[in-house]
Amino acid sequence: APAVRSSAPEGGGGGGGTKRRDYLLGIEREVQAAWSRTGAFEASAEDGREKFMVTFPYPYMNGRLHLGHAFSLTKAEFAACYKRLRGYNVLFPFGFHCTGMPIQAAANKLKAEIDTFGDPPSFPLEAKQPAEPENGVGQPPSSSASSSFEAQVAALGKKGKGKKTKVAAKSAGTSYQWHSLEKMGIPSREISEFADASKWLEYFPPFGKQDLALFGTSVDFRRSFITTDANPFYDSFVRWQFHGLKRKNYMSFGKRANVYSVRDGQVCADHDRASGEGVGPQEYVLVKLQLLSVGAGGSPKKKLASLLTKYDGKVFLAPATLRPETMYGQTNCYVLPDGDYGCFELKNGDVFVISKRSAVGLAHQGSFFDEEQKKGGGSGAGSSFFEPYFASKEPVSLLDLKGRDLLGCALKAPLTRYPKVFVLPLETISMTKGTGVVTSVPSDAPDDWIALYELRHDAKVRAKYVGAAQQITDEMLLDVVPVIRVEVPGEWSSDVSAELWCEKLGITSQKDKAKLAEAKNATYLHGFNNGTMLVGPYKGSKVSEAKLKVKEDMLRSKEAILYFEPEKEVISRTGDSCIVAHTDQWYLKYGEAEWRKKVEAHVDSRFEAYNAENLAKFKYTLGWMREWACSRLFGLGTKIPWDPQWVIESLSDSTIYMAYYAVSHVLQGPDNLDGTKRKRGLVPASAMTDEAWDYIFLKDRPRPKEATPEIDQMRREFRYWYPMDLRVSGKDLIGNHLTMCLYNHAAIWDEEPELWPRSMYCNGFVLLDSEKMSKSTGNFLMLEEACHLYSADAVRLALAEAGDTLEDANFSRSRADAAVSMLFVEEEFSRRVCERRDLDLRDDGDYFVDRAFSNELKKIANDTTTAFEQMRWRDGVIAGSAGLQLARDAYREWCAKSRVPMRFDVIRDFVELQTKLIAPICPHFAEHVWVDVLKKCPTLGGKGPGTLRDPAGVWPNAALPVDRALSRAFQFLLKSARNLRLDVIKDTKKNKVDAAYVYVTPTYPPWKVATLAFMRRRCQNDDDDDTTLLPPKKDLLKDIKSDPASPAASPDFKSHTKLIMQFASFMYDYADEIGYDALDDTLPFDQTTVLLESKTYLENTLLPNLGKLSIDIFDLSKDPHNIPGPDKKKGPRRSRQTLHLRLRTETTGRWNSKKIVL
Repeated sequence: APAVRSSAPEGGGGGGGTKRRDYLLGIEREVQAAWSRTGAFEASAEDGREKFMVTFPYPYMNGRLHLGHAFSLTKAEFAACYKRLRGYNVLFPFGFHCTGMPIQAAANKLKAEIDTFGDPPSFPLEAKQPAEPENGVGQPPSSSASSSFEAQVAALGKKGKGKKTKVAAKSAGTSYQWHSLEKMGIPSREISEFADASKWLEYFPPFGKQDLALFGTSVDFRRSFITTDANPFYDSFVRWQFHGLKRKNYMSFGKRANVYSVRDGQVCADHDRASGEGVGPQEYVLVKLQLLSVGAGGSPKKKLASLLTKYDGKVFLAPATLRPETMYGQTNCYVLPDGDYGCFELKNGDVFVISKRSAVGLAHQGSFFDEEQKKGGGSGAGSSFFEPYFASKEPVSLLDLKGRDLLGCALKAPLTRYPKVFVLPLETISMTKGTGVVTSVPSDAPDDWIALYELRHDAKVRAKYVGAAQQITDEMLLDVVPVIRVEVPGEWSSDVSAELWCEKLGITSQKDKAKLAEAKNATYLHGFNNGTMLVGPYKGSKVSEAKLKVKEDMLRSKEAILYFEPEKEVISRTGDSCIVAHTDQWYLKYGEAEWRKKVEAHVDSRFEAYNAENLAKFKYTLGWMREWACSRLFGLGTKIPWDPQWVIESLSDSTIYMAYYAVSHVLQGPDNLDGTKRKRGLVPASAMTDEAWDYIFLKDRPRPKEATPEIDQMRREFRYWYPMDLRVSGKDLIGNHLTMCLYNHAAIWDEEPELWPRSMYCNGFVLLDSEKMSKSTGNFLMLEEACHLYSADAVRLALAEAGDTLEDANFSRSRADAAVSMLFVEEEFSRRVCERRDLDLRDDGDYFVDRAFSNELKKIANDTTTAFEQMRWRDGVIAGSAGLQLARDAYREWCAKSRVPMRFDVIRDFVELQTKLIAPICPHFAEHVWVDVLKKCPTLGGKGPGTLRDPAGVWPNAALPVDRALSRAFQFLLKSARNLRLDVIKDTKKNKVDAAYVYVTPTYPPWKVATLAFMRRRCQNDDDDDTTLLPPKKDLLKDIKSDPASPAASPDFKSHTKLIMQFASFMYDYADEIGYDALDDTLPFDQTTVLLESKTYLENTLLPNLGKLSIDIFDLSKDPHNIPGPDKKKGPRRSRQTLHLRLRTETTGRWNSKKIVL
């Protein structure tokens, strides 16, 4: 065992010193060494013991871990530590992701730099990326890249002004791969080795393990591994998975949508992108709004009218929508007045009026030209992708128009009840998103509603446009049509949710972008999850069910076509704004009806998302997610078994790997990340056939005849640990990885839905000192750096305090500094208590405050448990660390001012409880105090009885009995002292006091008694846990105002109506804070007795202001006429349970009455 520290060093801590930090780092080194030596976090199947398996998405291994990784990681880590303290057998495994494009692309790029500039390289001062060909490193030039069409389209999209863009800067001189590796601290003599992709796989994963260990992460590293075919065991596992998906008909091959660079003439995968990594194609429905008439106007409109005649009326404005089910509510169409539009003929003879950029997208999706296919040869890195539907000629615009040329045109819109709608102006349209044409459904789209509102009510808006009198008239501004009834139980409901949210948020202009974004999120999300159709053939159906049906109906009737764009902007490394093209591809059939229904049923019944917003996002994603391209021709990974020219892409090989954790330690053994350093006697990779995997993972499968003995151990491990109890991730992965994880579990274990993931917790992103983390600005922290700067425990505590919601959290350096000081001070205090050093402690005597403080410890333990059970780590830390210390400080202050030593067993209980409650967050501190200070067990890092990993659990019982009356009495005392002190300070600034009386009024007046009785009658009993539930506050206050039985309706209290409402609102909040007992009309404790027992404490609290003056305390309910004091004492008005302080000054002899509100 490491040497026990006799005491903490003096000094150090905040203000610039490092002694406190260094002391904590010393503790961490000792504890981590002990954990490693004992295998403290290694977990194996134990029949009969309750288990908990938590996982976190394995990070990509092209660099070291940073604070962003750590923030999300802590949610899984805290849960693992907490469950271990509860006595669970906890498995927290951790792998390292190497699949995909970035590593191979970076290696190729480095090789090109070395070939061009030497080793070590001599780069030019003016860097223009000469090492990288225009089409990207390792990619052959496209035969189409120099065509006039491609050159023209490359310029479309954003307007440029000749200045150097952010993207151009990113691809300029400082982005050499050599420099990037140098900044990671890799010695120059080793950098050239990274031109081989395998070097990355060898180099960075061990650093990942090192960083996690330094952070104190409670990971079973025996189960760690890397992905790709460099690991033969994981490679075999992924091939088994895909054989299963294909056998069950969840995979297919054909042309599918992919993000594509026109300039480069190829698919733009992640490794080719300057921005937009991870962004995929988004499916839209292009609605065909048929042009009926163009109205009066100049030359452009006359040309448009001629075009309409020439094409026999087959001219359409084509807006893109994600919500085809709302098309029943179309009232108009919007265009950008200054936007550039073209009229493009499709191959079926229709003419679409759309932006030029969207015409390029449609051309690459086969809408304009006959399908021509060019197939690239070869496979693997450096090969060409299959070409898209190729434009052998450019999509020529028959007529170029400005948006203002279209204003006032009459259109026939499918599904809407209006025979014709009109084209109106909208200034907020983006010409780089969609088609530049927007169909308007003001009932359910806040942007549409506010734009229509402004046109109706603001004459200046109409007057902005030339010829407005002819182009925008009142008859063009059609009434809103309700389409969807949205009901969010207990919150809101509406048939026109866009209007409701615009009014609710006070949106008055299209310029209120932030509020409009909030309104859009609420209406779209709740419209999908909580909406019911009011019109059409699917009237009465849920929107989530009607959406797909309406889309299919519109496509079948040729009232719409499909169109694809990137979900967000994607910029290639050559500066091209990417589109979506159809290319040959293997794909997974996400969204297939029966498959989706299984996942939806799981999410609705057995799945925990921890908050309503997360759950809504999962349901929303399930509603739109469709076929996913799962293969690439470039990059690292596992090859598709039956078509090895394709590599399985990085999201698709990462959907059920959590199951592999259950067996990886048996297959690979410790310190064998790639599975190639096997010890003799272990299972050979060749033994892991599909039949072997079937036996391990699937029920009722035969045992392979040639199987090794270890196969039964692996089957037992899997059956013990699965299902995965918790998956933790950032919120951005709900839209892909997390939902795909659910889909693939439903596919592979279709016979056993009880093995599908039980819960998924998502959080927002983390800021650093309230600013976005950025390497370019220097506002960035690597995990190793943070641990050395503040200690691992201080970083963990600051991350816990940063927040748990989907909103961005904030890691504060100052909070990390404060955490260092707090941990140091608490360690020293704990040691002084346990050694009874420099503290005046007693062993007997029973004071009210001893009982009250012990009772508070139980209450705080319960509050912390509740928070941790719900993954509310910040709230748990506030209760179990800051709140606990405040309670200790109050107890210590009472004892000091009452001249009574603290009771040893009580304050030692505090030390033990604090150690337990902070252990999930600051495990090094807790382990050290538990062993070296509390002497609870002899050695650090143990796993047996008496340790922090005791199988019986050391966490406080989940429901410690708390005396609520005693708790209220303690809070009453503390609040009384605080309020007395504040009022006395204020009243004695100019006057010396010679007498002080405190009068207690313990009862309520009749009108308040009646109000409380009415509120109690409105509460309901919860049969599930024998508690009383408060009704919604607005409902209760409404009843008090309108119910004939309410005290507000009583003639006796009519003059108190306003006061009754204020009092009811205050008491509701109080009851919500402390419980139903707050509504009692008598207190469960004697205020006067509490104050009298603490009389010395109160006097010494006020000593600086009252000197040695004694305070007299009286209960006015007991014969007020014989109580001394001023004439008016007899007494203060009995308005509520309160204190009244009367002070008399020496100079005037006057009494000043102070009512202290408690």
